[in-house]
Amino acid sequence: MCDACWRASADGVYDGPLRNIIHAFKYDGRRSLAKPLAALMRERYARVLAGADVVVPVPLHPSRRRSRGFNQAEDLARHLGLPVVLALKRVKATAAQAELSATERASNVTDAFAVTQAAAGLREHVVILVDDVTTTGATLEGCANVLRDRAGCEVRTVAAAITPIVMRGQSSAQRLQG
Repeated sequence: MCDACWRASADGVYDGPLRNIIHAFKYDGRRSLAKPLAALMRERYARVLAGADVVVPVPLHPSRRRSRGFNQAEDLARHLGLPVVLALKRVKATAAQAELSATERASNVTDAFAVTQAAAGLREHVVILVDDVTTTGATLEGCANVLRDRAGCEVRTVAAAITPIVMRGQSSAQRLQG
């Protein structure tokens, strides 16, 4: 991508150049894009990342990870400059969120996540939960609730891109910090 595209992507709105970059990263397997996307996230979310102890990527279901070959949220997390802890697992295969309404998204991720043994060390830590795109916040909310309830940690959330509906303050946007 050109320098102008990266600059246009810095606001984090999932549209235009940033949408194209994330699609290339996520669906075309252009994993080298994780590093510059994470650099944009570090700049945009400097205040959220300050004082954090670890990052936890939103997990993919094992079947989706096998088909994609990687977890895009984990790739982003590895470039945020904090230790990565794989504290969550997806225990329910869910429909792709991109095809669902806000209500369906929330229902889709209900009981979809659980903590791993690695979460035991997170009690009273500040955790940054990382995803690639958030639309309604349902996935981040589902993961954050499991981490808070089961691991006893403070959870902050970041995403490489936020859809315009979230930017207008609808749904779970208040939970996104940045």
